Amino acid sequence: MANLFSRYLHTIPSPSPFKSSIIDYLTESLGFSKPRALSLSTRFSSSETNPQSVIQLLKSLGFNSTDIQNWVDESPQILFADAEKTLKPRIQFFQNLGLAGSELSKFISKNPGYLSNRFERLKPCVDVIKELMNHDNENLIRTLTRCNWADIKQPVTRISANIKYLEQCGIVGSQLVTITTRQPRLLIMGESELKDLVSKVLDMGFSLDSRMLVHALYTLSCMSDETIKRKFKLFQSFGFTKVECSDMFKRAPGLFRVSESKLNLGIEFFLNTVKFDKAVLVRRPTCLMLSLEERVIPRYKILNILTSKKILKKTPKFLNVMWLPEDEFLEKFISKNRDNADELLLAYKCGDLVVPKE
Repeated sequence: MANLFSRYLHTIPSPSPFKSSIIDYLTESLGFSKPRALSLSTRFSSSETNPQSVIQLLKSLGFNSTDIQNWVDESPQILFADAEKTLKPRIQFFQNLGLAGSELSKFISKNPGYLSNRFERLKPCVDVIKELMNHDNENLIRTLTRCNWADIKQPVTRISANIKYLEQCGIVGSQLVTITTRQPRLLIMGESELKDLVSKVLDMGFSLDSRMLVHALYTLSCMSDETIKRKFKLFQSFGFTKVECSDMFKRAPGLFRVSESKLNLGIEFFLNTVKFDKAVLVRRPTCLMLSLEERVIPRYKILNILTSKKILKKTPKFLNVMWLPEDEFLEKFISKNRDNADELLLAYKCGDLVVPKE
């Protein structure tokens, strides 16, 4: 058996001098292992452009060896590109969009194939999205970096069809730009998947002419059906009815993107400490989207201190106090009370979440 294995090894041809130089270059310049360098070298012939020119170009543009190795490892076709005629123009294309330095490096790292065979599928997508974004490169880049545009067949056809469908649903202009920037996956969803998503939103009580439709669509696109069900069950565990849960969702679709732990803490605080009636949260569900640590609890503490010291002639509604701009709150409830300003400011800035009992 050992003799048989030895004879088999002798049947494997040794790398040619050309391939040996490629292997040496990939291991020494980019740190590839010998087996991986050997695997990559088999894709080259002496007549092909060698990888040195590709790697030298990338390094000359400021990309580091680690990034280059990762790109080549994921998309070896990069090494076959003509550095000057193919690779350089592709990089310039992205630079012309406003990507440069570390941002360009991060963008390529998410999909190295954009420098090789996937570029031709991406480029027409960029043209369509750029038109949608009114040639706003900042929104364009934000949209491009959040989705993989080259993994679907006929991406331009699908993107154009989805834009048209969303417009038919009444999502147009700035709303369309906002939702596709935040959730570009909507542009590459299959037709049935997108229509099913819109149907779910309509089934939850929204209409096509509702200004909240776009917010509900975004929320549902970010979450699984199971997550939505868990959020509804959480509210119901505090005594909210299904109708009340639906009303809260229709008033503030973004509420259901809040984490379950934050919702749980918020509901407990408002119902058990502040003593809000559930109807208050149904009418103003956005209260649960405010930061407990940075806004709600500190303001509640200040109001309690002022009330206990009988400084206030009339105690304002906490619901209104929560929504005051920061400067107005500080002026009205802290700076204005000069004799107690230091104590109040310390209490307000303190990270202690213990709330004085009434």
